[in-house]
Amino acid sequence: MHLLIPAAGMGKRMGGDRNKLRLRLLEKPILAWTLLAAESASAIRWIGLIGQPTDWPLWESLLEELGLSKPVVLIQGGATRQESVYNGLQALPPEAKQVLIHDGARALATPDLLDRCAAALDTYAGFVAAVPVKDTIKVVDAQRQICSTPDRAQLWAAQTPQGFDVEKLKACHEEGRRRGWEVTDDAALFEKFDLPVHILPGEETNLKITTPEDLAIATLILRQRLASLDAGLYSEA
Repeated sequence: MHLLIPAAGMGKRMGGDRNKLRLRLLEKPILAWTLLAAESASAIRWIGLIGQPTDWPLWESLLEELGLSKPVVLIQGGATRQESVYNGLQALPPEAKQVLIHDGARALATPDLLDRCAAALDTYAGFVAAVPVKDTIKVVDAQRQICSTPDRAQLWAAQTPQGFDVEKLKACHEEGRRRGWEVTDDAALFEKFDLPVHILPGEETNLKITTPEDLAIATLILRQRLASLDAGLYSEA
């Protein structure tokens, strides 16, 4: 399985002026934990790391430090996540028929989740990992007045990995660029062309590290996970 990791964002909501994936999570850059999960996932054979050239010296140093057994190719990112994934798709090896796309900031995804997502591509041409929404969601207008309350039973919070047939996703990106569409994830492109996108149950701990509060929560989760590993109570398999 081929895996693309978008890692080109600046992380403005983290309050910094550099790539948030450089920040430390238990003595390692956030990105290190994402890469280690990919390394431990048995289905992953090739990793495309999408970033900005200004970060490449750090990523190259990190890759040398981690000593991954799987090939990692550095790919130049774009001005948006959508552009970055487009660049990543163009850099896939010719033999790539299916692809997983996983945000570098979702550093707590387990190898088991990555493997389940890879297996799902045997059944679906497009899917997203997601979890059911627990909170009541309100739709509001520009004045923050509530317009409606959707049925929570039908709401899922999208995560990554998201998986796709490469040929179909490339076609969606090309047409989306031609039409000037801007989307926040690749599933939205599939949806615009009425291509089916299925839900694969994700993980509650698979949060996206976006704010300082997220980083604090991720630190607690990772400490508990590592403590369980040391005690033999948790398995990444």
